[in-house]
Amino acid sequence: MSSDLASFQSALGGARRILALVGAGLSASSGLATFRGSGGLWHGYDATELATLDAFQTDPALVWQFYACRRAQALKAKPNKGHYALAELARRRGPSRFLTLTQNVDGLSTRAGHSPDSLVHLHGDLFTVHCTSFMCTYRGRNEDNPISPGLAHCTKGMTGMTELKHDIPIDALPKCPRCKGLLRPGVVWFGETLPLSAVDRADDFVISGEVDLILVIGTSGVVWPAASYIEQVRLRGGQVAVFNVEAPSHGNEDWLFLGDAAEMLPKALEPIIGKVSTSRYR
Repeated sequence: MSSDLASFQSALGGARRILALVGAGLSASSGLATFRGSGGLWHGYDATELATLDAFQTDPALVWQFYACRRAQALKAKPNKGHYALAELARRRGPSRFLTLTQNVDGLSTRAGHSPDSLVHLHGDLFTVHCTSFMCTYRGRNEDNPISPGLAHCTKGMTGMTELKHDIPIDALPKCPRCKGLLRPGVVWFGETLPLSAVDRADDFVISGEVDLILVIGTSGVVWPAASYIEQVRLRGGQVAVFNVEAPSHGNEDWLFLGDAAEMLPKALEPIIGKVSTSRYR
């Protein structure tokens, strides 16, 4: 394991195909909560317990308030230098030579101009919605804030809402424009499988040609499917570079850059992408 920037940049320059795996640590630099550890409570609720189908079926108003606040917070946030660095790397390399797998649902990579051809949302997106009616197949994109009248008190983000409402009628929650059924956030909840299309794109990239380098950014990379992609790259002879605030437990990386990924990544990629300009922020 090394923290030598020059040796990493040499490998980066010689890499024919690169895979990036992005986690919550990158968006934390844009002010978005990771909902891990002691900071994982929201109005007294464990945030991870709200991110389940069971919670939604039991109390859709509660879960929608949580996600409406997350949507508002994400809309207030700005992509950081790390997001723009990956977007520029994608632009320069093209989809056949570079792919980003993001575990984040905040949409910041998209807003940074990251080409959708080189971006896979493994866990979905806060701004997509699915109809819950069995006979309806509606899936769409919605960036309205608020997304429905019953969630108007959630427009200030995760910390701006003073109290929960426990009397929101179902009719005031987001409705399907096609059948008027209840919509749900288009994210992958705990206990659900990842979208097959996302998994297929990731797998196709890994198996269709040798991946020389995987960038593990803002994530420990120890849970599935992150760990599996790292392991696949290693088994095929590729190298692993980690950019994170803490070291992963597996210790299989070739380079480890400890600190703020949003600051370290642009510097590490600079020989390929040049300097990232903050004037591009939206």
